[in-house]
Amino acid sequence: MTTPLDALPKIGAPATRALNGAGYVSLSELAGVPRSELAGLHGVGPKALRILEQALAEHGLALK
Repeated sequence: MTTPLDALPKIGAPATRALNGAGYVSLSELAGVPRSELAGLHGVGPKALRILEQALAEHGLALK
């Protein structure tokens, strides 16, 4: 199943809270964001980053 661009994939509560706190509420908003910026958010770990990258790739998008 493809993750919709207007939502975040299931990445766990801490990572979701961290992204929301940084102003990211949808997958489309993450396209082009530096991976290092997201990795620096408390609660966003390697697994969450991998899930986000896979979800973006489904739409032909990627982190920077």
